[in-house]
Amino acid sequence: MKKNAKILVFSTEKISDPAIDMAGLLKLHYPPTVYTITVPCSSGIKPSWILHAYEKGFDGVFIAADGSDCVFGESCTEKTGNVVSITHDKMKGTGIDPARLRMAAICSVCSESFVKQIRSFNDYLIKTLHA
Repeated sequence: MKKNAKILVFSTEKISDPAIDMAGLLKLHYPPTVYTITVPCSSGIKPSWILHAYEKGFDGVFIAADGSDCVFGESCTEKTGNVVSITHDKMKGTGIDPARLRMAAICSVCSESFVKQIRSFNDYLIKTLHA
């Protein structure tokens, strides 16, 4: 049985990237099969990028959203939520379980929260995809 799922994380350069970097500096452990792509704002992620990740073999996609701390505007959370909703609909249409896409607001000092989210997501993906 596979121990770790392959997870793509969309992380934002000003907010969630520092938390992910700090997780490494603090030696907080999460699966080594987690890959990150940095974006300026989580609301700019395109559903096609997420679907492409599944086509390329990723088990799950996690959006480390800016939340209310976004430097590009207060509507970031709502816009990112819309991206997730649209993508969930497209995933259903292609037979991909929408639970393979998760989003959570990760602040710049939320390293432990990020690690907890990723570990939980990894456990879910292992149980449902590789059982």
